[in-house]
Amino acid sequence: MLRSTRAQRFTMSSEPALLYEKSGGVATLTMNRPAVRNALNAEMLCRLADAWQDVQDDPAVRVAILTGAGEEAFSAGADLDRLVCMMQRLRPPETGGFCVAGGTEILQATDIRIAAEDARFAIAEVKWSLFPMGGSTARLPRQIAFCNAMEILLMGEQFSAADALRIGLINRIMPAAMVLDEARRCAEVICGNGPLAVQAVKRSVLAGLGRPTAEALEKEMEISIPVSGSEDAKEGTRAFKEKRKPVFKGR
Repeated sequence: MLRSTRAQRFTMSSEPALLYEKSGGVATLTMNRPAVRNALNAEMLCRLADAWQDVQDDPAVRVAILTGAGEEAFSAGADLDRLVCMMQRLRPPETGGFCVAGGTEILQATDIRIAAEDARFAIAEVKWSLFPMGGSTARLPRQIAFCNAMEILLMGEQFSAADALRIGLINRIMPAAMVLDEARRCAEVICGNGPLAVQAVKRSVLAGLGRPTAEALEKEMEISIPVSGSEDAKEGTRAFKEKRKPVFKGR
């Protein structure tokens, strides 16, 4: 059960807008509005916020998988009828607040991205004279080539999974029926790695983004030294020499 009750203050349908479960160090968040291609409404966004906070607070969670219910879409983006009208004060706000981010914008906040062969992508806000407020103008030009980022942001056109792979927006393409299995496989691999090292690597990457190389290297050294002296690092070295699987304790 999530710690916050913000999402519970909505008038609920028979199914929650987000399914959240944890098993074996892996948290799985499933956007659950398949009838509207998992469009983001206020309930879903609040439930997502609560779930991510729980992931952050639970030391047993090593990896989180974000996926969408149904066979049509990961997420079609913001529910324009509800979220945008609230932003424009054309309808009263729903209890719990709101924020706006499309499916492709959520994608940019993840580390490893696996798409179905028939997946389509877009950041189409400009077509409706809206601004992509989910972080795309900050993240996308840092993650792919500037010209590709600007084409996506300024034209707002859909593009294929093959194109997303070509420009480096996603890691790999799988048959639709195998996408979640592949995500779980990746999660299990990460869960098997040293938790201190995994956490430190991600922290170092994020800390170094946008910094001059010299500063990023200094930050890397600062973050890496405690990991190198940890019990887990010693266990990893012993396991390598003894040709066995290491047993990490997060210390």
